[in-house]
Amino acid sequence: MARDRKEARRPHGELVADVMTVLWAAGEPMTAQQVQGALHQDLARTTVATILARLHEKGTVVRTQPGRSFAYAPVSDAAGLAAGRMRRELEKEPQRDLVLKRFVSSLSTDDGDLLRRLLVEAEAGPAEVESAEAESAEAESAEAGSTGTESTAVESADAEPAPSEGPAAPEGTA
Repeated sequence: MARDRKEARRPHGELVADVMTVLWAAGEPMTAQQVQGALHQDLARTTVATILARLHEKGTVVRTQPGRSFAYAPVSDAAGLAAGRMRRELEKEPQRDLVLKRFVSSLSTDDGDLLRRLLVEAEAGPAEVESAEAESAEAESAEAGSTGTESTAVESADAEPAPSEGPAAPEGTA
């Protein structure tokens, strides 16, 4: 009997992931009974209530008490939770630079490019990000060998006026 029970056990974290999926899909706070019904699994309401209480203790969900039962809602989306786990793991390590170096070196080229872009965006202000995106789009267009008259018209409309004769005045002193 004990052997059958062990074979029927779910992988660690699977039920928690299922509960979080239900909460994210709901878009509004849910009670343990509502989550239990949405899971469509043979689980006791107390099992679901225990999972929700533990998630609340960890700060993964918030709870309110609109009636007699607590209602739970996720604090963050799946990406936010994954980012939090990554940050907590990094904070545990005394050699953060080495961990980050190994992490970055293990990324695919596309993920590395995405990470670089996100770091630039995080450091730059919104205007700088828009300017960098525009420059990137222009560079991609030039690499593609775009020779259509429409792109030339747009490029000439966006072009800066030719500099006036004589030495240029430093920015902010005109």
